[in-house]
Amino acid sequence: MSIAPAAARAQVLSSAAETFAAARTYAASLVSGMIERDRAGSVPWADLAALDASGLLGITVPAAYGGPELSPVVLAEVIRTIAATDPAIAQIPQAHFLFVDVLATMGSTVQQQRLFADVLAGARLGNALSERGGQHAQDLKTRLRRAQGGLQLNGRKYYCTGAISARWIGVSALDEAGRLVLAFVERDAPGVHVDEDWNVMGQRATVSGSAVFDHVRVDSGLVIPYQEAFERPQQLGARAQLVHAAIQVGIAGAALRDARDFVTTRARPFFEAARAGWADTAADDPHTIHRFGELATRVRAAEALLAAAAATLAEVGRQPRDAAAAARGSIAAAQAKAFGSETASAVASDLFALTGASAADERYDLSRHWRNARTHASHDPVDWKYHHIGRYLLSDVPPPNHGQL
Repeated sequence: MSIAPAAARAQVLSSAAETFAAARTYAASLVSGMIERDRAGSVPWADLAALDASGLLGITVPAAYGGPELSPVVLAEVIRTIAATDPAIAQIPQAHFLFVDVLATMGSTVQQQRLFADVLAGARLGNALSERGGQHAQDLKTRLRRAQGGLQLNGRKYYCTGAISARWIGVSALDEAGRLVLAFVERDAPGVHVDEDWNVMGQRATVSGSAVFDHVRVDSGLVIPYQEAFERPQQLGARAQLVHAAIQVGIAGAALRDARDFVTTRARPFFEAARAGWADTAADDPHTIHRFGELATRVRAAEALLAAAAATLAEVGRQPRDAAAAARGSIAAAQAKAFGSETASAVASDLFALTGASAADERYDLSRHWRNARTHASHDPVDWKYHHIGRYLLSDVPPPNHGQL
């Protein structure tokens, strides 16, 4: 029996224009419930069912398997558009698009035929990659072992964004040889338990809590030797980071939009500006004008970096021709992600400098922008991005070949 309510069969989008229209329509459907979702922190079942039926999940599926195989430029804009309304919803399919890339570059023909058909029909792929309790989030204790004539998966995961409402879950584990593998299991399979124990200050509607895999039987035909991805030049990390960058840039734009709306419709000028005759409205306050202009310029720069990174990844392709091309893609994504994260936090914080004390009223929920930006960025420190960017540009040292750059 399915955990999630059944979604309508997805449409298959075929062009960038059609995809952008679908993204705008879907984002508009999220507006009325965005504050409630932030406050509730519960699974937004109906909104996710609408996402699954929108066709947006299939936009990067290869053409050979019936998908439109749209470029990272389209994907980045889709995610940015959704994140400008609700970045938590925008984050939920992040691992989905990563796994589509994994299947496209590493999957067998049988795996591609089976899972891509499901994706095009509206099936979402959730993640179970990170763990708690080890030296770091990728210190894995989850194991895939042979038992009772088949494969069994045992382990506990956390930060399982999208898993609770997914059709399939991609689970990272170590096999009997100690090598990293990625196993796809059905969300409703016996032994799979996904919890709602996600209690954080931001990105609440992602419900990125824990998942337990207790003697879960795994189809050997749905296991990918994931370690091999990082033993050759790859763009899995860069393309995944592009989605994260788009989320941050979406948050930055949303915070700027809401700041402008509050300044022009609700805020009052500071009394010194009013008494001196400099401003009759908050929008006339000279300091407000200056700060807003500065923030708007930073947001525009973040958007431009995101677009440039997406264009670079489109040129490099899913399978880079060599290590130099892979490095170029990774650095472009790192720059967009690092600057986008800093810009989102700055705009979301300075929003209150522009709007005054009345904007702190909880009925407006404007703090969600800063909480979302900081929560989302906390798993991926910008200092490491700048470190690798600096080494690459100063000393021609290529960035590390892992899944977060």
